[in-house]
Amino acid sequence: MRTAHRTCPLCEAVCGLRLTLDDAGRVTSVKGDPDDPFSKGFICPKGASLGALDEDPDRLRAPMVRTGGEWRETGWEEAFQAVERGLTAVIEAHGRQALAVYLGNPNAHTMAGALYNAPLIKALGTRNVFSASTSDQMPKHVSCGLMFGDPLAIPVPDLDRTDYLLMLGANPLESNGSLCTAPDFPGRLKALRRRGGRFVVVDPRRTRTAALADEHLFVRPGTDAYLLFGIVHTLFAEDLTAVGVEVEGLTEVRALAEDFSPKAVAEVCGVPAEVTVRLARELAAAPTAAVYARIGTCTAEFGTVAQWLVDVINVLTGNLDRPGGVMFAKTATETGRRSRPYTTGRWHSRVRGLPEANGELPVATLADEIETPGEGQVRALVTVAGNPVLSAPNGVRLDRAFGGLEFMVCVDPYLNETTRHAHVILPPPPVLRSPHYDFALLSFAVRNYARFSPPVLPPEPGRPSEAEIIARLAMIASGQGAEADPALLDELILDQMLRRAVETPGSPVEGRDVDELRAGLEGGSGAELRLDAMLKLGPYGLSLAALREHPHGIDLGPLEPRLAEMLRTVSGRVELAPPQLVADAVRLRERLAVPPAEIVLIGRRHLRSNNSWLHNVGPLVGGSNRCTLQINPQDVARLGLDGHAVVRSSTGELTVPLEPTDSIMPGVVSLPHGWGHAGTTQRTAAEHAGVNANALTDESKVDLPSGNAVFNGVPVTLAPA
Repeated sequence: MRTAHRTCPLCEAVCGLRLTLDDAGRVTSVKGDPDDPFSKGFICPKGASLGALDEDPDRLRAPMVRTGGEWRETGWEEAFQAVERGLTAVIEAHGRQALAVYLGNPNAHTMAGALYNAPLIKALGTRNVFSASTSDQMPKHVSCGLMFGDPLAIPVPDLDRTDYLLMLGANPLESNGSLCTAPDFPGRLKALRRRGGRFVVVDPRRTRTAALADEHLFVRPGTDAYLLFGIVHTLFAEDLTAVGVEVEGLTEVRALAEDFSPKAVAEVCGVPAEVTVRLARELAAAPTAAVYARIGTCTAEFGTVAQWLVDVINVLTGNLDRPGGVMFAKTATETGRRSRPYTTGRWHSRVRGLPEANGELPVATLADEIETPGEGQVRALVTVAGNPVLSAPNGVRLDRAFGGLEFMVCVDPYLNETTRHAHVILPPPPVLRSPHYDFALLSFAVRNYARFSPPVLPPEPGRPSEAEIIARLAMIASGQGAEADPALLDELILDQMLRRAVETPGSPVEGRDVDELRAGLEGGSGAELRLDAMLKLGPYGLSLAALREHPHGIDLGPLEPRLAEMLRTVSGRVELAPPQLVADAVRLRERLAVPPAEIVLIGRRHLRSNNSWLHNVGPLVGGSNRCTLQINPQDVARLGLDGHAVVRSSTGELTVPLEPTDSIMPGVVSLPHGWGHAGTTQRTAAEHAGVNANALTDESKVDLPSGNAVFNGVPVTLAPA
């Protein structure tokens, strides 16, 4: 037996794990790492299943090539040659705008995704870039980009020091946190209450998180922006503002809020006017306070407005960039911020004219781009760690669209609902044979921290790493051929990084010799060399060697005020009234008179699940992790339902088993996404297939400023099965 330590890569909590392995390299035990200074031994069921995930017999071990309807295993060189033939044929016949790329959620949890997807996109040379971000978090990026000038300048609640936390549309006891990296989120919330703080949850369901709170308030799905505007209105009306940073647009926000009095919004959002007023007073009176909202508010028609108002309230109450309020993390690999102010709409989608945001187009229009003839029609698709047939709106349509592509290549460990349409599947190695560092997630950490995990097991002979797979795809896409050495890409990127650093005034290596700096880098792979360079150029002067000497991670201290260095707006101030958001707030005001739908659908998180990619792990399936429709018993009786129901929307219908519960408000039903595995080759997932919730979501409905898909507040009807 031997012990190994690594970071869990299965959600955003970045928990440290302690693994026990036998002589054959099989994992016999997974526990929390008590010596990790950030997670301190916390572990959830997903992390405990890491060994089972790696040893899943349905994982692909070799590349797969499809000819007609037949799949066969092949060698890596033949697979890359097939990719070269497929991509080259489409480029030569239709040009590079006939290419598209889709990046799934797991890319945020791998070094390869963080370091190599950008070069891949550049090499493809297409504007047809799609990702899970527009099914999840794009409203937060857009609102922060417009307010602070940088879409990655996302303030997180200072959980360990705040006195008051208002949480909307988030369920961290199930999700472990999102755009707020906080291992043992439950423990941090309990600590908040133990020190006398107050914790309030606003959610259409009484979730496990809501049950832990001091107070839970039901809110109609998709109306969080109304409630938040009611709070803003009260802060102004009762002279409760205490702005502590330099801002632009305060007068405009005050004028906008006048029409959103607590009384005016109460009928729409379902929160009584007196409660909205009380929330505003409590936030203003608390010694420190933080408002935090996540996926339930992002995946709604006014998601960007809701996220904007979250930080407007944090500003108005004097809690932006303040201990105990909301603050910005400083990562060990931060080597400079964007140099120009943020904007969206630099280009638009071909068919629906939807604006670009963060270099991406909304995944809600991917099917349009594939199915609509004309110049620029998407004819080839590259996916990396994504299953949009189950995760994107109207997945049934996407399923059909993928079948019409001329070429498709997927980097994925499974033959699943999306990759079954591919011509080539390139499976990355298992987690324990890959190094790990959290580039993206530590940008949203509630405490500054760094940890590197070397591979627990050696690479399999002849099998490329995930980084090498994506790098070779980039080399092929750039025209250098299937035989090109991926190390050339790493050297090119390292050279550019080091040259920029030595030419940047104030850089720790200003004026140094590039060759000397390159010679001093350490690492067993291109990914590790690049990590070492970023650490050495970063604000703490760390190195890969230093992280190896601290296998449990390094505590870099609590968050500190740093708004001045984060701002990239033209004015140099926080922009409280960006024109795009003011315009959407006007649209929100016009909706005040529109009566709500009788019944609406929302999604749901499960502790032992993460989107669609953990449903083939036996220990995580069953129990509460089931694909059921949660519904209030009043609605069951009113509609004459029993056992199962037919749920219909504008895009499709499903027959679903009912789970009556008073934990969900009347007029709302909840179905978890990521299911619908009927016909898959993943045996455990097929036994617990469930239904695809995204047969009901409408790809024509998006949050206008960000293009994010609308998954919450979907109008549906129910009938007896």
